[in-house]
Amino acid sequence: MLKVKFERTIDVNKPYSFSYFCNYFEECMNKFYDESYSDIIIVCIGTDRATGDCLGPLIGYKVKDMKYYNVHVYGTLDEPVHAKNLCEYIEIFNKFDNPFIIAIDACLGRLERIGFVNIKEGPLSPGSGVNKNLPAIGHVNITGIVNVGGFMEIMILQNTRLSVVMNMANLVANGLKYNMWKMNKKVTMPDVSVVNQQIASTLNENIYVNNDYASSTEK
Repeated sequence: MLKVKFERTIDVNKPYSFSYFCNYFEECMNKFYDESYSDIIIVCIGTDRATGDCLGPLIGYKVKDMKYYNVHVYGTLDEPVHAKNLCEYIEIFNKFDNPFIIAIDACLGRLERIGFVNIKEGPLSPGSGVNKNLPAIGHVNITGIVNVGGFMEIMILQNTRLSVVMNMANLVANGLKYNMWKMNKKVTMPDVSVVNQQIASTLNENIYVNNDYASSTEK
């Protein structure tokens, strides 16, 4: 029998979209996340240089201040995760003991589906909408349809309405915050996540220093 993959869709413009997102995301985590995973990594992919592609960094910016020992956020407006540095971040994630990765990105789709948020099982293929070949990432993924796909994708992303992106970013960010709070309020802190936090902090500093040095040498 053909296995049906987990997939839920929310129209950000419909009433009670926040409740639907929270319920669907909780259903997704209950199905695929368990105590065997040491940490949760939320990787928000995209760049703030194009309106349509800034959904991920906006969400990362909005959730980066979550103070849970086992939740780590990568990809913000200040430090985006994008095509040029994705492989570096994947190396960071591989240093964790056994992380559960939630990948978030913008995508293109049909006209009538603009403003829909999708929650799916399995990895995300970043850049596929603009014909980029990047490593797949994530145990589950969240995508937001920001504009029409099929032609002149890069120009389409650069001419996407900010209001569409912001509405989806607010929905996903608030839903993530609520569900992470709900998951962590009864959890005690294992030693392995202390080690993983130290790994993440050290490697993040190294990437920041390297990127800063590269930028200074280019000037």
